[in-house]
Amino acid sequence: MALVIGLTGGICSGKTTVANFFKVIDIDIIDADIIARQVVEPGTSGLSAIITKFGDTILDENKTLNRTKLREHIFSNLDDKAWLNAMLHPKIKQEMIMQTQNASLPYCMLVAPLLIENSLQSLCDRILVVDVSEKIQVARIIQRDNVDDIQVKNIFLSQATRKERLLFADDVIKNECNDEELSAKVAILHSKYLTLAEKQR
Repeated sequence: MALVIGLTGGICSGKTTVANFFKVIDIDIIDADIIARQVVEPGTSGLSAIITKFGDTILDENKTLNRTKLREHIFSNLDDKAWLNAMLHPKIKQEMIMQTQNASLPYCMLVAPLLIENSLQSLCDRILVVDVSEKIQVARIIQRDNVDDIQVKNIFLSQATRKERLLFADDVIKNECNDEELSAKVAILHSKYLTLAEKQR
């Protein structure tokens, strides 16, 4: 079985950018966000449960889930957020486990924004945290999502703190640099993970 590296970090820390650098060097990427979208596609039990709970207004014109509307709702209603997590997380976790078991390369990267918050550490052999300052995170969130201060605050409250996340880190990438420097950091870790994967065999 492949060595499993859990990749996580706070919102807008640059997880996707880091994951893409690993993807370029042909590492299997198992993305929790992609899986989360797959389990609520039309025809799935996940989407049916959401429609039953929130009604058809949670869909967009082509009958797919309006993720923006759902996110706005659950961040202002903690009970509904808890219900959604309890319903979706087991489905997402089951798919993650299957994909890590099927990985064929020496190591794979399990990309999960809420890896720590959802206690998914047990699925990983090591945890890589992408870390940036909260100030940079806030600036990136506002620029990317055009949200107000209240939504930003609610997003941070729903995630582990920077300090809590770093406590679980085996490796840390400080992502306050340009892409060339970031790529070099990924290359160093890639070499390290290949060595660890060889020792695990």
